[in-house]
Amino acid sequence: MKTIRYAFWAVVALCLILIGLANRDMVTVRAMPEALSELLGLSPDIQLPLFVVIFLGVGLGLMIGFLWEWVREHRMRADARGKAREVDALRREVNQLRGAAAGAKDDDDVLALLGKTG
Repeated sequence: MKTIRYAFWAVVALCLILIGLANRDMVTVRAMPEALSELLGLSPDIQLPLFVVIFLGVGLGLMIGFLWEWVREHRMRADARGKAREVDALRREVNQLRGAAAGAKDDDDVLALLGKTG
């Protein structure tokens, strides 16, 4: 299984290296259109290799997707925490009742049997 995993990551690394080599030309990344930057007198642009722009775009997309999914699953995590608290409370109550049943000195045969099996 480790061999398959290493082979997969080797193929991914090879693909990323090939993408980087094929797209190493410099490009200008602008934060706003030229007309607006001329109007404001502000031109936030940067020269980067194309593969860096591609990798940053993919990474940013992944981060936005992870954040979106984490926010979307908030309700499920809150429900799971509530259920875990309820299970803990019920477990404490059962332990409390078993302790009370053991102290009842076999007054009730059913409770005595439950105490012996638990």
